Amino acid sequence: MIAMISIFFMFSLILSSSYAAVQDFCVADYKAPTSPAGYACKNPSDVKVDDFVYSGLGVPGNSSNLSKVGISAAFVAQVPGLNGLGLSMVRADLEVGGVVPLHTHRASEAIFVAEGKVIAGFIASDNKAYVKNLKKGSTPALVYAAFSSDDPGVQILQNALFQNDFQTELIAKTTLLDAAEIKKLKALLGGTN
Repeated sequence: MIAMISIFFMFSLILSSSYAAVQDFCVADYKAPTSPAGYACKNPSDVKVDDFVYSGLGVPGNSSNLSKVGISAAFVAQVPGLNGLGLSMVRADLEVGGVVPLHTHRASEAIFVAEGKVIAGFIASDNKAYVKNLKKGSTPALVYAAFSSDDPGVQILQNALFQNDFQTELIAKTTLLDAAEIKKLKALLGGTN
């Protein structure tokens, strides 16, 4: 009896944990409504090979901005064939002196430096910083990042703080920054209030 329950439990676990058990792919249907789980699946008869192909990572991103970095994304919004696969990539083109601002994703991230010199790292939840100089060839830098989500999202710290209409006085109290400096940063990044 226990062996039978164990077999039933394992069979149920395998089927419930893998969407691939019921179909090979779930190409995003951009015309259907989205849900917290992502995009609905396109009818398999409407799937084309181009749903799985994307050449955007071969094109440098526009780095003529404040951070001197251009980002080219290959998320589910650009590659419908990534829907439900739990992976995506970006290409980051950094000019000399360019920076990718402090940011978070709702996914794990791994980077590969193809060209240039990059200082990369992260801050753990105990506030310990892990930083390393990664070198490959000369500058400017070309970096690829892979994510454990087809839509990893991004929250850039400076945008979250200064590209909004959150009251300057409250930002000053919570960050210990001077209100005049906050207003200067809001003006630079497009925030108000």
